[in-house]
Amino acid sequence: MIRRLTIITLAALGLALAGCAEPDEDVTEPAVSDPVEEAEAEVTEAEEEVEDNPFFLESELDYGMPPFDRIEDEHFQPALERGMEEQMEEIEAIADNDEEPTFQNTIVAMERSGQLLSYVGRVFSNLSGAHTNDNLQAIQRDISPKMASHQDAIYLNADLFERVDALYGQREDLDLDAESLRLLERYHQDFIRAGAALPEEDQERLREINGRLAELGTEFSQNVLSEVNDSAVLVESEEELAGLSDSAIRTAASEAEDAGHEGKWLITLRNTSGQPPLSELENREVRERVHTASLDRGSRGNEYDNTGIVSEIMKLRAERAGMLGYDNHADYVLEVQTAGTVDAVNDMLAQVAPIALRNARQEAEDIQVLINETEEEPFELASWDWAYYAEKVRQDRYDFSDSEVREYMELDNVLKNGVFYSAEKLFGITFKERDDLPVYHEDVRVFEAFEEDGTPIGLMFGDFYARSSKRGGAWMNSYRVHSGLLGGHPVTGNHLNISRPDDGEPTLMTFDEVTTLFHEFGHVIHGLFSDVEYPRFAATSVPRDFVEYPSQVYEMWAVWPEVLENYALHHETGERIPDDLLERVLDAQQFNQGFRTLEYIAASIVDQDWHQIGPDEIPEADGVMDFEAASLANAGVDFDPVPPRYRTPYFSHIMGGYSAGYYSYIWSEVLDADSVEWIKENGGLSREVGDHFRATILSTGGSKDAMELYHDFAGREPGIEPLLERRGLLDD
Repeated sequence: MIRRLTIITLAALGLALAGCAEPDEDVTEPAVSDPVEEAEAEVTEAEEEVEDNPFFLESELDYGMPPFDRIEDEHFQPALERGMEEQMEEIEAIADNDEEPTFQNTIVAMERSGQLLSYVGRVFSNLSGAHTNDNLQAIQRDISPKMASHQDAIYLNADLFERVDALYGQREDLDLDAESLRLLERYHQDFIRAGAALPEEDQERLREINGRLAELGTEFSQNVLSEVNDSAVLVESEEELAGLSDSAIRTAASEAEDAGHEGKWLITLRNTSGQPPLSELENREVRERVHTASLDRGSRGNEYDNTGIVSEIMKLRAERAGMLGYDNHADYVLEVQTAGTVDAVNDMLAQVAPIALRNARQEAEDIQVLINETEEEPFELASWDWAYYAEKVRQDRYDFSDSEVREYMELDNVLKNGVFYSAEKLFGITFKERDDLPVYHEDVRVFEAFEEDGTPIGLMFGDFYARSSKRGGAWMNSYRVHSGLLGGHPVTGNHLNISRPDDGEPTLMTFDEVTTLFHEFGHVIHGLFSDVEYPRFAATSVPRDFVEYPSQVYEMWAVWPEVLENYALHHETGERIPDDLLERVLDAQQFNQGFRTLEYIAASIVDQDWHQIGPDEIPEADGVMDFEAASLANAGVDFDPVPPRYRTPYFSHIMGGYSAGYYSYIWSEVLDADSVEWIKENGGLSREVGDHFRATILSTGGSKDAMELYHDFAGREPGIEPLLERRGLLDD
């Protein structure tokens, strides 16, 4: 960064000297200045900008981590814009090179370009999700279309594509190693998929589409966050919250006070259709209010309504796919995924959907029996009742409550004695907490990872608590990545949305939250162990229907007996979870899987239906919800007690990187379930298994075909039966 900054400063100085007119005789006139003084002033201004903006200097912190104690909102816009300017200069130098194209002066040169933009972009994108505010949202709205235009300027550069295309035509004669050949092939594919081979008039329309999609995507995501906060349910009396824990009630009171409703209670929402309090709230009317508020988000006709945005996004995606020669957007997306084709995804969903529906109906019958037996005035099961009565069925069947299990699921025990313990057993790595490094929010913690011999690996930020400035769900991200070409160390983030307890109180987790923590850590080690030559393939840069696979495999260690017994310790006494309770917890893993599978499959089908049609078939805003309903009905998964896990107006996955790709989780779980069987057959929690998984999957990133990686690991083709058996969906 220092070197490129020096070049830019000298270039600015040269332009100032060359462009100065002769000074006016009246040297006191403020509009006139000496050319040398003017140039010196510009240099001074640039130097001050460097001093003020931490992105323009190499971080002096360990692993080059972002200096969050110095980064301010106003630093992002100039840093992002300079990053784009720098990369464009680098790209133009490659495209205008008079020398014959070579792998080094074209492909590797592109890999080296845009380092400042990549760094700032990662930090900005991550903070926009983890700790946003009005300033960052304004920058996001402004910068998104500019970034789209920047990408188009690269991939629609005719001279650059000519060089890439020439190398691609000679690829068999270039004597490239396997990773380098894959890099060349992927770049060529990227240019073709971006429209580089299209006529200029079509390219111009693509630029318009991409810019508009960037604007709409940003608006959609910001509406989702605003609507979550705006749809919070206000409760007038504490009696209406019967069933919630004392801590949850205090949190609701605090949320209400913060929102200006002192003396009342506010139930805030998560981004999924189902809401955590629904399993505990005894008051059916309040349950209905919460659930209805959740399902109506984004389609209420208010300022955050997303239906018009959805309609326009879908039309533009379909139009773009057609221009590029694809039948539809799903066809375009799936070409570069492990699934490969629309038919492959449809076939998989069609296999699982009826099995999930059959099991969900049986679960509904069990719940209805309980309602009929226990309620003075029985009623028909509704979607807002499911979580509450399913929990009662589970307690009756397995004789334990979530609150009982939480006593043994304290965050630090789970993290250190569970997640980190399993990593040490599998890979020999250890973690040490660092409290001397700056973070972007007071709740964030930093952990440093070491190899068995003490060699440093990288960092993991632990951002575990929910807050209004943070998007819903759980995710991993990378602030820095490692590659052989550029060096560096990985800096990763592990994000959950656990409710923050009162000060001084322990963080007690549900078992689902525990599993999620292990899952996201699976992504983290995928980032930490990356060992590839090119940045393009580093860390989790794999097909989206493969990226969830390693993290889903890692969930198995949450229930591995040796690991579970090591972390499931009572938060007050330190006693291990009783064997009989542990056995019941493990037995309950297949409970309610019909519901869980159906809500997921329903959302996946809606995603595919939106993206498997042409632009003329896409409804206007007022038809968006009818389209979703028809999609569910046509697939036979329109079961009222089980709505899709995400409804279209708050389905952030498919408005972002998972468009036509929400199926990826269950596609990856097919690989995961088969891998778990392989691991059990080959030694379980052992260094041999861990080292093999690291060498064949975790360290290789996207440097090889995803299914080739899977075969390297398991040595066999995966089948769907282990997945169905795991979920308890097979016929007895």
